[in-house]
Amino acid sequence: MQRAKWATRPEATRGRLHPEPESPTRSPFQRDRDRIIHSSAFRKLQYKTQVFVNHEGDFYRTRLTHSLEVAQIARSIARELDLDEDLAEALALAHDLGHPPFGHAGEDGLAGAMKPYGVFDHNAQSLRVVTLLEARYAAFDGLNLTWETLEGLAKHNGPLRKPPPYVAEYDARHALELHTHAGPEAQVAALSDDIAYHSHDLDDGLRARIFDVGDIAHLPVVSEALKQARMASLDVPPVRLRHEMNRRVINALVTDVVQESKRRIAALAPENAEAIRRARTPVVAFSPPMAEANGTIKDFLYARMYHHWRQNRMHYKARRVVGELFTMLHSEPGLLPDDWRGRAGEGVRTQRMASVVCDYIAGMTDRFAMDEHLRLTDISVSG
Repeated sequence: MQRAKWATRPEATRGRLHPEPESPTRSPFQRDRDRIIHSSAFRKLQYKTQVFVNHEGDFYRTRLTHSLEVAQIARSIARELDLDEDLAEALALAHDLGHPPFGHAGEDGLAGAMKPYGVFDHNAQSLRVVTLLEARYAAFDGLNLTWETLEGLAKHNGPLRKPPPYVAEYDARHALELHTHAGPEAQVAALSDDIAYHSHDLDDGLRARIFDVGDIAHLPVVSEALKQARMASLDVPPVRLRHEMNRRVINALVTDVVQESKRRIAALAPENAEAIRRARTPVVAFSPPMAEANGTIKDFLYARMYHHWRQNRMHYKARRVVGELFTMLHSEPGLLPDDWRGRAGEGVRTQRMASVVCDYIAGMTDRFAMDEHLRLTDISVSG
């Protein structure tokens, strides 16, 4: 595969924290992708909330389907920019591994519970999952991913001037240059995340009848996509109109990212990926008009979907379940399964205990969290 000189080069990887022999059949970034796909945390994404809680319907996106959509978009953009597709895909597949059950409601619940003991940040938790919590190898904790993949995960939202505690702790023993931008493939994965969730949240919102086509017809990008979709047939059924609109929204966003990124790369004229890391601004980005349009779409989704009364009710219940799970397990560590209690050590309401309980809850699926809450609160349920 032809790669640009500013692409991250697998043969020049900075390696892994724990040295391993290279594979004769796969590049280091292909091995990273494969390790992520085979991880327990990745499988759990199938039953973790994106926007709608798992039991609300079989057709809504989950964290797993979202991650797959992000990966598809990331590979397409990376290919157009002559970057390493495997690294972009690995980062896309791993970027949500740290999300707790119930989506952002679960994250809010854990963040509130952890306030006296530190912080909870899902990006930091993703790094924690792949460097500590996955236990698949005899010689080390975590997945022992390459430096480039770990850097991209840590800096998913850009340089970290004040990194979360675990990111700072890991950086102290395996420096990830947190003050710089991430490499170009990581920047692609981050923008692909935005593209995927904007487009599929519009799709899921229409499917759930939280809003209708008339409500979004005024939105930038969406209005033109709807116009083109209607022109595809004189009588487009509503379901097909939604799909025709959605793929045109994705195409418009991807096309803009590719064009703007090529313009920025040409202006920077980087000699290698390191030059992109040390640039003053990201090179993979939306154009200013498209960034503004994206902001408008995001504002609409926040007002009409994420804060819809039905979502507010579900978020309230999810925050309560997560908060109560934390309180019960942290105050009564004997309720934890044996292996988790062993990790926590002795003592009640300690920092270490809080971190272990947080890891335990963050790794739950929606279904397991609901069942565990029931087992701990309903005396008629065994377990």
